[in-house]
Amino acid sequence: MVWNSSRGPRIAFFGTGAQGASIGADFARAGLDVTFIEQWPEHVEAIRRDGITVNLPSRTINVQVPALHLCQVAEIREPFDLVFLVVKAYDTKWACQLIKSCLAPDGLIVGLQNGMTHEDIADVVGRERTVGAVIEVASNMFIPGITNRQNDHDTSWFALGALDPKNRDRVEEVAKLLRNSGRVEVMDDIHSAKWMKLVVNAAELIPSAIVNLPLADAARHPGMLEVMRAAGYEAMQAALADGAQIIPIIGMSVVTTNHPERYVDQIFEEVLKTFSQADTLTTSLQDWRKGRRAEVQEVNGLVADILERDGRKAPVNRRVVEVALDIEAGRIEARPHNAGLLMESYQHSSDGL
Repeated sequence: MVWNSSRGPRIAFFGTGAQGASIGADFARAGLDVTFIEQWPEHVEAIRRDGITVNLPSRTINVQVPALHLCQVAEIREPFDLVFLVVKAYDTKWACQLIKSCLAPDGLIVGLQNGMTHEDIADVVGRERTVGAVIEVASNMFIPGITNRQNDHDTSWFALGALDPKNRDRVEEVAKLLRNSGRVEVMDDIHSAKWMKLVVNAAELIPSAIVNLPLADAARHPGMLEVMRAAGYEAMQAALADGAQIIPIIGMSVVTTNHPERYVDQIFEEVLKTFSQADTLTTSLQDWRKGRRAEVQEVNGLVADILERDGRKAPVNRRVVEVALDIEAGRIEARPHNAGLLMESYQHSSDGL
């Protein structure tokens, strides 16, 4: 790939919360031309004043990075060669519409997000300018200008894949840049890779938030491991119904493809063992504790919608959505007692679970 600048590509990280900020900081430390674009005003001002601070398990880094408010996107004069999109899945389309005019004619948008957002990105900028991505990093942010990343580079994992096969060589160049922040695999079937990540997200993100517990504690809470696995089993059936293949992600070895539930168990166990710590809060629980809505419809809702469209039921994921929306509407609180609300759907689910 030929970059317009002698310094390399001009890069934007659009969405610099816990994940985007820590990865963007790695790019800045590597001497790359990086700009942050962020919707949290206090965060932008803190970065401008003090730089971005990343607390890692055994070290802390601080780096100066140019940071722009959303309202300053209209002031951008030089286009970006690469935009790493790290906003919530439900913010994908408007974010792409906002940044599209700042993307170079041959520029790429890389969706470092949960959910099947690569299709939303492609709807706005075209498949030839879209790179699908999977991210497996645990982090949190509650103070402007400071992110806490619980995975250093050796236990941070990413996958990248071109939607247009002609772009594979370009994606390899993007992967070289992203390796400043962790392990990166380039995959031919990014659609399936993103589905495999959504399978484990359906099992862990919202279910653990509903009981208001760190992920590891939620998995140990009476009845919750069975519920979480059942949500993952339904998600795997939705993935297969949507044309996905069972493929290994996050560095796992090849699994037996005719045992989808065994795969769900294995990937869930790997996430708990390698990519989370005792106090890891899922992004969904962090959202709720900040008063924000979580990616409910984009993960568990998508699973239920696809299976129901296929004439099948998704009782666990549908119940997860119902309870989550009740919490977001203030009708109930997120608390451990809510496990009972989810266990009802698991106990009355089909024999296939």
